[in-house]
Amino acid sequence: MIVVIGSINMDLVLRVPRIPAAGETLSGSAFHTIPGGKGANQAVACARLGTGSLPAVAMIGCLGDDGFGALLRAALVAEGIDVSRVSTMPGIASGVATIMVDAAGQNSIVIAGGANDLLSPVHIDAAHDLIAQASVVVLQLESPLATVEYAIRLAHQLGKIVVLNPAPAPATPLPAALLAQVDYLIPNEIEAAMLAGCAPDDIAGASAALHAQGCRNVLVTLGAKGVHAALVEGTLVFAAHPVVAVDSTAAGDTFIGGFVAALAAGAPVVEAIALGQRAAAWSVMRHGAQTSIPHRHALTDTGKPS
Repeated sequence: MIVVIGSINMDLVLRVPRIPAAGETLSGSAFHTIPGGKGANQAVACARLGTGSLPAVAMIGCLGDDGFGALLRAALVAEGIDVSRVSTMPGIASGVATIMVDAAGQNSIVIAGGANDLLSPVHIDAAHDLIAQASVVVLQLESPLATVEYAIRLAHQLGKIVVLNPAPAPATPLPAALLAQVDYLIPNEIEAAMLAGCAPDDIAGASAALHAQGCRNVLVTLGAKGVHAALVEGTLVFAAHPVVAVDSTAAGDTFIGGFVAALAAGAPVVEAIALGQRAAAWSVMRHGAQTSIPHRHALTDTGKPS
């Protein structure tokens, strides 16, 4: 089983010709509400990109008792994801993200955490049995850091593979004690630089600094430039698949879902990275968050997105 602990949002997506400057008003071309949230996106990606032999996916998170909450829960159920430990918080709004996507496919995102901000160690304890059954536990930073630390400590103590996507990047470095309990840290290049205190273009330096802080494996996603993987066995660079991107929303989440799905199925790390890249390349050619995440059968056997 894969257990994903994290955020569940409704994405309010507006297509714009470009990201507006401060004080500027632009006319957008389209508006959509799409299920999202980094935690939910990664859970959906794990579910869609698994094989028939892959264990189930379970989600731990919080929703509001509003219309968005009901829709978001139904979307996860439709993917076959176990939502028995997704709590509904009375009197609280569900999380939302307002997303502007420009003509080049780049996005600008503002998040209101809502019920996600109430995910607590109590919820983690209530899901102890699920975590104990997991082979891989996946987390992000759209939930309270204290809860993320608590969940990582529990998963590590139970001998699980821990995957942390440190997004959004925290204002201060993550504790070394936390990083030492993470098996795979998967930031993008900006997040890696912020965590390591390095220049954004010094990927090797950031990876080395994060290794020094206790991370065993650091996979830095570089968008169109591929993936820089600083592994226990050594450093590898994976070129990206050349595609024409229309929307980069959830590309990182899709990569993580593909990587984790393959890892949980027993694939070598190199193969897991390759699947994540294929899936991410497929996703950026489609619009939206969960609407852009492919199923495994949509990817060709040649290693290229279909």
